[in-house]
Amino acid sequence: MTLVKDSPPDAAQRRPEARAAADKRRRRGDNLAGYLFMSPWIAGFLLLTAGPMAASLYFAFTDYNLFDAPRWIGFDNFTTMFDDPRWQKSVEVTAKYVVIGTPLKLLLALGVALLLARSRRGQAFYRAAFYAPSLIGASVSVGFVWRALFSDDAVVDRTQSFLGFPSGGWVGDPERVLYSLVALTVWQFGAPMVIFLAGLKQVPKELYEAAEVDGAGPLRRFWSITLPMLSPVLFFNVLLETIHSFQIFGSAYVVSNATCGPADATLVYTCYLYQKGFRESQMGFASAMAWMLLLAVALVTAVLFWSQKRWVHYEEDAR
Repeated sequence: MTLVKDSPPDAAQRRPEARAAADKRRRRGDNLAGYLFMSPWIAGFLLLTAGPMAASLYFAFTDYNLFDAPRWIGFDNFTTMFDDPRWQKSVEVTAKYVVIGTPLKLLLALGVALLLARSRRGQAFYRAAFYAPSLIGASVSVGFVWRALFSDDAVVDRTQSFLGFPSGGWVGDPERVLYSLVALTVWQFGAPMVIFLAGLKQVPKELYEAAEVDGAGPLRRFWSITLPMLSPVLFFNVLLETIHSFQIFGSAYVVSNATCGPADATLVYTCYLYQKGFRESQMGFASAMAWMLLLAVALVTAVLFWSQKRWVHYEEDAR
């Protein structure tokens, strides 16, 4: 009987195993390098976003005034909030601002985008000029200018008097001051306009040519071609501008001279949140308000995503 020793694997057998081990080490090194490059963002997210959000969620169930230790009170902040007349007023003012300001802003943005979509002389200048307010509109200085424009005996007031309309200034009138904020947000239509313009450039010209041959007029072409093809872009703008409108603070705070008035006429939700948190030092109540705002925005976003199945048309659906 002859004993034969097992021969060691040859080089051809060892090569795939070595290659697999090398690939595994390379992937591990690539992942490590990726995490190292992402570490500043991860640290910022944990320290500046996730951490404060978790803390505010805890404070929402406590009595916390920034000076004493938080005291757990359960849902008392939320029950007090729902019974607060000023909180109800802030919800009413914010809803009115969102419902009026967002559609007007998008309608103006779409109208100007339709005009700029046509080739004309000086087109680049007009695009830059219409977009510029979106860059400076959120600044405090523009808020002061807007307050000056809509004050008593200012430019807007004198123009109204010249045209025969009642004067008296908008800033001091509880019935009209909110509309000055609406005018400010509508003036900043440049960002959605640029997005609409990009969407219009993607609509095939062959569709318009075929519709024109069939005898479709401008309104018919807009309703049957432009709007369906532009519906994904329209949905994106509606979603984005609605969320931005819920977050209004700077313009309302500056135009009202830090009072959110007169008579709480500009008491938007974030302005009341600021008053409760930093003026009255009720940080627990303010945290509860912040989470209610987050839930409201999430609910509106969910409704918009649910409704898109009925009016948003994607290219994949047409195939």
